[in-house]
Parts: sequence; structure tokens; C-alpha cells
Amino acid sequence: MMMKHPAVVLPLCICMAALLFSSCSGTDRYVAMTGFAQGGTYSVKLDLYGPEGKVKLSPEEIREGVDSVLDAVDRSLSGYNKGSLLSRFNAGERIVPDDIFRKIYAESRRYYDETGGCFDVSCAPLFDSWGFGFTSDSLPSAEKVRTLLENVGMDRLSDTLVTGADGAATSAMQLLPSAGDTPPELNFNAIAQGYSCDLVAGYLHSIGVDQMLVDIGGEIYCEGLNPSGKPWGIGLDRPVDGNDTPGKDLQGIFRAGPEPCGIVTSGNYRKFYVRDGRKYAHTIDPRTGFPVTHSLLCATIIARDATSADALATYCMVVGFEEAKAFICSREDIEGCLVYDENGEMKTWVSDGIVFEEAE
Repeated sequence: MMMKHPAVVLPLCICMAALLFSSCSGTDRYVAMTGFAQGGTYSVKLDLYGPEGKVKLSPEEIREGVDSVLDAVDRSLSGYNKGSLLSRFNAGERIVPDDIFRKIYAESRRYYDETGGCFDVSCAPLFDSWGFGFTSDSLPSAEKVRTLLENVGMDRLSDTLVTGADGAATSAMQLLPSAGDTPPELNFNAIAQGYSCDLVAGYLHSIGVDQMLVDIGGEIYCEGLNPSGKPWGIGLDRPVDGNDTPGKDLQGIFRAGPEPCGIVTSGNYRKFYVRDGRKYAHTIDPRTGFPVTHSLLCATIIARDATSADALATYCMVVGFEEAKAFICSREDIEGCLVYDENGEMKTWVSDGIVFEEAE
């Protein structure tokens, strides 16, 4: 896959799965490791030989390092871990933010501005109310949605995390003077896994790895070539309701590498529910407070890092096919693939820089 500009390395409904090799190459250069993270699984495939020779750590030590990175993300950003910095922040407690929390907060605010508010991590109360956040509520009334909308929006908050003289922060401290008295509640699910991929890639770079594929819950960071010396193969699952097994029914395959890039797909066919014959998908439009109802089935973004790909794939799912297509075409630093419905027929659009092989 050729990006429009050379990529540089800086780190939900998912419809992407990595097509990983099940064994190492003949020279035993590559190893694969898997584990559990962020309510799902991760897999990492890497070349044990970098530019300076063989990596000094054993595969077991490398896996411990990967697990350590992911544990740090969980302690910082997980909304399901009640002891995490995020959970305590949302509860109004005073926290001392770590570098992960500071970085993701600043990145989230940047993407809020870049997307005109369509990417908004301050919508946690809306996600919860519709049953796609950290609670099990569903089907809020229009009046409740209007009330919640009054107290969401990253434009109510400071650009960067505000802390006191002791380095601690509270949710209330982030409010701008004109933003009212209701502190924000944040949900980083639309960016945290992509960011986690980049953090794991950063760790692997630090120990001398330069050929890898990192897959965390379907979000991908890849670089270099696979064990066969070819671009990595990334499978795009067909975005149809009930296709819950990654790799079982493919829409097509992306070819990525050797340039480093993040590849993330967002879609609405795995996280949804049906009430009174109507489907309610997990993508919430922060501008209206309601689940989206347009024809875009899933959006894949290829960017220089997985953080960007994650955030911008979410943005595309919010705005729909036409706006997403125009956005991708207007950017020199990303590529995209959009699967959409046209009069009951599933169609695929890909930007010029993507190598994509549609399934039969």
C-alpha cells in the first residue's frame, strides 16, 4: 500500500481482522504472541531481527513488555476498570494524570476541533443513555437526549488538561468559565485501542523491532513486511448483521507495508440492538445525540498512526458516505475504504492509494 506521503511513526464497532501467519518463517525470524486486553484479545507478529541485529529480549520477555504497556493503558483509560484514572475522573475524584491520560485528552480535543465536533469523547452520558457506554440503559426519550446534550461537548473544556499546583486534576477543573457547572464525563473508546496499538509499536521500536503487525481488538498498526517478505494482509469483514466472527466472511483484503501505518475500521453491524423493529447502532452523532441512520456500513481509514486512523474512522461513521468520501479525498495524509448501501446493494469505494482485493 502506498500512502500519499511517507508515513511517520509517533498509538466501537470493529469490522477488521488481521490475517496472521500461524507459524514462523523458515529462519525462525518471526514470532507471534497473543493475549487479552481491553475486554478482548490482542495479537502481535514481529521480526526478531532489526536493523542492528537480533533483538536481545526473548519472546517471553517481549510479551511481558507488551502486557505491561496494555496494563498501563487499562489503569489509565478504561471505563470498565472502576479504579482507573478515567473512572475516578468521571466520578469527580481528584486524580494525578499520567502521560497516557494527558496525551489522549489532548489528542481527543484536537480531533474534536478537526472534525467540527463530530468526534467527541465528552459524550459519555449519551453513550451510557443509549446503552453503548459503561451502563446498560437504552432508548432515552428525546427530552432526555436534549438535556444530556446541554452538558456535552469538548468545546466546554480546556484544550489541555488543567491541573493544580500539586499536579492533580478533577473533571470540574476542565470546565471553561462559560461552560456551566456540570463536570464532563469522558469515554475514550473511540480512540483508546488505536492509541494502544501505537504505544505497543513504540515499545517494540525501543527494543529494536522494525517489522511488525500489532492488532488490538481489530485496530491495526503494521510496518515492514510479513514472514514471506510481502506486504501484510489485512482482512475487512463483510459488514452485515450477524457477522460476528472476524475473518469468516470477508469483504476484501488490504495490503499494507512496508511503510508504517495504522489501519482501523469502524462500523455498526456488531454493536447494536433492535427495538420495535428499528435498529439502534452504537455510533452516536454528538451533534444530535441520536444514533446515526445513514447508508454507510463501515469505514476504514489508513493513516500514519493508529490513533489518527481510529479517531477519523469514527468521524466518517458519524457523517455518512458522501461527507466521509469528500473528507478522505481532501486529505493528503490518509486513505480510506467505505462500504455503503445503495438501494439494498452493498457497494465499496476505495481511495486511489489503497491496495484492496475484493472477495469473490
